[in-house]
Amino acid sequence: MSNTLVSKCPDKDYPEYAFIGRSNVGKSSLINMLTNHKKLAKTSGKPGKTRLINHFLINSEWYMVDLPGYGYAKVSKTERAKFQKLINNYVNKREQLINMFVLLDCRVSPQKSDLEFMEFLGMNEVPFSMVYTKTDKLTKSKLEENLKIYHEEMFKVWEELPPQFITSATSKLGKDELLGYIHEINKNLKNQ
Repeated sequence: MSNTLVSKCPDKDYPEYAFIGRSNVGKSSLINMLTNHKKLAKTSGKPGKTRLINHFLINSEWYMVDLPGYGYAKVSKTERAKFQKLINNYVNKREQLINMFVLLDCRVSPQKSDLEFMEFLGMNEVPFSMVYTKTDKLTKSKLEENLKIYHEEMFKVWEELPPQFITSATSKLGKDELLGYIHEINKNLKNQ
């Protein structure tokens, strides 16, 4: 199901795991890798392809939610404000939201928009995880160096770091860890 209104999101009480990040971070590619469907989420070389809240039902048990990117996208200020409102409404009003996976391009230094968005989630008490994407494009030592910089930046604001995942849509790195994490949360939710 795809739409622009939180009120029109699926009415089933399944847990939802939302994926979000700056435009062109590799969100759609990661979703396609996790679900083994090459064309489930639309990918594009142009930033700002996702413009709706997209719900994908997984195993008739939970929803994977693809949200529009934030930050840079070649769209008007009005359009960007619409995306921001859509994201804010989803984060603040969607009771089924269990965890927000914030995707971060591991090749670039910590971006203000990413750090501010994670602070926004923290202030709104929304559980989130950090997902580093495109890790196959760096050497192991460069990746470690970049992650260290990210951790140092995060510790300026956070006492402890949220769960973190290192992924690559190309090599499928992190797939089992991410899906295993979701599976464990769902198992705990059923036992409550």
